[in-house]
Amino acid sequence: MSTFVTLAEVLESRGTPLEEDEVWALLLGAAETLISISSKDPGNMCCVISPGSMLLSAVGSIAFKSCGRSEDMGSFASPEMSQSSISFSRQATEKMVVYSLGMTLYWTVDYHLPQNQPIRLSDSLNSLLLSMCEDVAHKRVKLLTVLETCEQHHKTTVLPRPQKAIRQMAEDVLQVTGSWVVSHFTICDPGPQNQS
Repeated sequence: MSTFVTLAEVLESRGTPLEEDEVWALLLGAAETLISISSKDPGNMCCVISPGSMLLSAVGSIAFKSCGRSEDMGSFASPEMSQSSISFSRQATEKMVVYSLGMTLYWTVDYHLPQNQPIRLSDSLNSLLLSMCEDVAHKRVKLLTVLETCEQHHKTTVLPRPQKAIRQMAEDVLQVTGSWVVSHFTICDPGPQNQS
């Protein structure tokens, strides 16, 4: 069993936005987890990810709280979630998840920034996040493309595997709170992941 903190707790603990390398790590880790969940049990993938539902573990993995309505979900839900004739096919669900993940990670780089201060992102990360947050679902990038783009970025910039950054973010929260007690969550966890 692993100890988890939410992405929201990471940002609340810091009081500042995430660094770009941390966003890349979260994006790669989340894409790996979501693809694993989708391949094992696509019906187990929640359509909305938010800072309060994205869980970072002290061992460097990512999981997600199972689907449930939360007060912070609405602003991270894809536009098609508000339609009355919504499709929950595997492809439609993936597009909703991609949008939601993109909005969640945009939130992390905008966290507590003054209104007049621009978000600082590289063109490559900004472009990827924008393609994830397309309002029209069929124009949205696929989850596999997100994964491949992140893997390529990690190789070309020689970044360590995302587990190191994820583990550090979780440990920072746990040290600040002085607590290694895990909250009880129902999570969508793909099982063991390759840790480096």
